[in-house]
Amino acid sequence: MDEPINIFKALSDATRLKIIWLLTNMDEKICVSEIVEVLNEYQYNVSRHLKILKHAKLVEEVKEGKWVYYYLTPIKNEFRQLIQEAIKTIPESQMNNEIQKCKKLLAERHK
Repeated sequence: MDEPINIFKALSDATRLKIIWLLTNMDEKICVSEIVEVLNEYQYNVSRHLKILKHAKLVEEVKEGKWVYYYLTPIKNEFRQLIQEAIKTIPESQMNNEIQKCKKLLAERHK
């Protein structure tokens, strides 16, 4: 029963839910500095939120050079699949500003 409790606790914060929403809907790994800019949050807060999401096993990280990128943990069971599907149903209209900022940053990264 610990896994569902940890997941629901992690997703009970608006900033963490936005981070998961971005990772789910942008379908790309994102670094801390990009999340900071997209969500207009302090780096310390974003790092703290990512630590909680990692503890809940919702995100993983990979280091590439000097950058650490975060991505969704691969789905391993039906419960996690249902959680991810529920997150996808959050209307994009509630994340318009964040989507535009994130797309711009990701486009710049790929140049």
